Amino acid sequence: MAARLGACLPRVETRQRAQAYVDGLLSGAQRKNGWPWAAGSGDATPYGLPHLLGRAVWSAADACAALQAYVQDHLGDPAGIGIVDETPCLKQGTHAAGVARPYSGTAGQVANGQVGVFLAYASPRGHTLRARALYLPRAWTEDPARLQAVGLAPDAPFAPKPALAQRMLARVVGADRPRAWVVGDTVYGHSRDWRAWREGQHLSYVLAVPRNETLKAGGNAWVVAEVYAQLAASDWQRLRAGPGSQGERWYDWQCFLLTAPAAAHRRHALLFRRSLTDPTDWRAYVVWAPRACDLATWVRVAGTRWRIEQAFEMAKQEVGLDDYEVRSAPGWDRHITLARWALALLSVVRAAAVPQPPRKKKRPPHDSLATFKQARGLAGP
Repeated sequence: MAARLGACLPRVETRQRAQAYVDGLLSGAQRKNGWPWAAGSGDATPYGLPHLLGRAVWSAADACAALQAYVQDHLGDPAGIGIVDETPCLKQGTHAAGVARPYSGTAGQVANGQVGVFLAYASPRGHTLRARALYLPRAWTEDPARLQAVGLAPDAPFAPKPALAQRMLARVVGADRPRAWVVGDTVYGHSRDWRAWREGQHLSYVLAVPRNETLKAGGNAWVVAEVYAQLAASDWQRLRAGPGSQGERWYDWQCFLLTAPAAAHRRHALLFRRSLTDPTDWRAYVVWAPRACDLATWVRVAGTRWRIEQAFEMAKQEVGLDDYEVRSAPGWDRHITLARWALALLSVVRAAAVPQPPRKKKRPPHDSLATFKQARGLAGP
């Protein structure tokens, strides 16, 4: 890891400082900044840390590209899944890049903070945060002087979160095309432009959508809540969505094809998840996937989304993702990049300590129509 990261840093002093920074993020220090942390890394003062994140000459983009390769080499798997989501980092004041007062699930209330949009990678070998982007609210992009003060171009345009996720995914696709899926919550599932872009890239997805979402497919318009109301009570199947914080997560599931079964190599569908105890507690996902996928595959993919929550928790509690004292956007980017290096190293070490199950022999594709026949009475491909 040190060699890969060091290759992105032109000066010996910068390489040493970056390595010490990552070591500090991996340490058991309560705070990942300030005087105590500097003393632990051998510095007489804490001023070297802001220099590394601010004035030192190195490219966070190059370090991110090296991180992509590191993750692919150590955690890459044909069953790997990309997960998009955002997380807030609570901050005081109004001067840090992008700081605003969004709702924070972390704080349980509206609180000052910066929001980062992330692309996680999850495979049977482990999971980590693969790419990042700082979200800038409109109040920032409409204030050129404020943008310049934090090291951004004064004409930086506003970009919604799905657009940031698309840019991150486009860079990953350019480096090594994901061979599986991308999942996300309703922020991303609600974006028709983002769904259309993914389909243009021939990339499968399972994305949560609001109950009032209208989906157009197969020449029809489908309202999610109306489709749910028409589902047959006998067609629900009880399947597990993978392990959670309190053990295996079981739900009732049902699918509804939005395009004809034999319409194309890939097709649209709605996937519904319902609580075992409360029928009013349900959510829906829009799916675009190859015909050779069954309901169990969709459920497995949808259930993977929780792993980015695990990654956020581990990144904040163990490698100081949100523990920084920088105001500039480049400083934020550099800290987040080094924190993701620390997280990736931690994930790789943990994956190596867990015995991997033997790889199963590749089975011939199984058309999902067998499942649909049972669930919806469809007759043949």
